[in-house]
Amino acid sequence: MPFREVNSKMIEATVLPGQRLFSQRGAMLAYKGDVSFTPNVQGGQGGIMSMIGRRVANEATPLMTVEGSGTVFFGHGGHHIQVINLAGDTLYVEADRLLAFDGTLQQGTMFLGSQGGVMGMVRGQVTGQGLFTTTLKGHGAVAVMAHGGVIEVPISPQRPIHVDPQAYVAHHGDVRNKLSTALGWRDMVGRGSGEAFQLELSGSGAVYVQASEEKL
Repeated sequence: MPFREVNSKMIEATVLPGQRLFSQRGAMLAYKGDVSFTPNVQGGQGGIMSMIGRRVANEATPLMTVEGSGTVFFGHGGHHIQVINLAGDTLYVEADRLLAFDGTLQQGTMFLGSQGGVMGMVRGQVTGQGLFTTTLKGHGAVAVMAHGGVIEVPISPQRPIHVDPQAYVAHHGDVRNKLSTALGWRDMVGRGSGEAFQLELSGSGAVYVQASEEKL
């Protein structure tokens, strides 16, 4: 695994010859060794068509290619960082939450409307997250950013998970999502209308939830 958590807001990445990492531009805090940082015009793995798809979807967060031999410390904006290890499955995450990820992972874009139909599109409008999300697939590690720390909640076929859309960070596995409405205590005390919606995730996998409803 190329990433080690130094503390809740900083990770250490090991860079080896012949391998590469991708990171969000401006996320490098310090490094030691012979390491190079190059603006990545293609936005990661996946080729030119994947790059075009991400730009059309407004999911093309500027990235750097990190190569060489040494150690790099990453962090951004004082956000909490969660390292997620993928073992052949796909991670669904908003592009602006990506801090760094293994160069072996294949990056792409998915239209949320394809998961949950019209309600998938409604989710994008209500949460302000957009109608598209970034995907990372394969074997490797991903470091994502969140407010107030992150918990990983397992999803099983027998037990769907309901998440406040504003607290959703990412999910992986064979999971479907849909938006449902709910009237809870927050609506009764007059808080924002967006909290009347819940994101229901079902299937097999895990969802990552931040301890805040604040966007990055």
